[in-house]
Amino acid sequence: MNSNLRIVERPDLSDVELNELFTASWPSHAARSFAPILQQSLTYFGARHESTLVGFVNVAWDGGDHAFLLDPTVLPAWRRRGIGLALVAAAIDACAARGVEWLHVDYDARLEPFYRKAGFQPTQAGLMRLSQS
Repeated sequence: MNSNLRIVERPDLSDVELNELFTASWPSHAARSFAPILQQSLTYFGARHESTLVGFVNVAWDGGDHAFLLDPTVLPAWRRRGIGLALVAAAIDACAARGVEWLHVDYDARLEPFYRKAGFQPTQAGLMRLSQS
């Protein structure tokens, strides 16, 4: 990982830079306001190289024992450098420090090696899509 890279908990993040990161990373991303989401998060982390946001992860929670890893995202040009794993590790440590017992994550099957490397074990889960976007 680059020595000029900083991973910061709860950094100041603008909608512009988060939407730029998500648009570059996820072709179907539609611009949105992140402030209402981040206000309800247990925590979140940003990875910056100098002033550029190159990665992000959010942790939602139920207010008790369960937290949910959401939106781990790294700019395509910055992938495969350990940034995603470092962001997930920071989220895991933050959850453990806050007494969270279970950290959940949903992922596509092709991402299973990444999440196994991060320490997650596959489980059966249910999912229901409530909107047709």
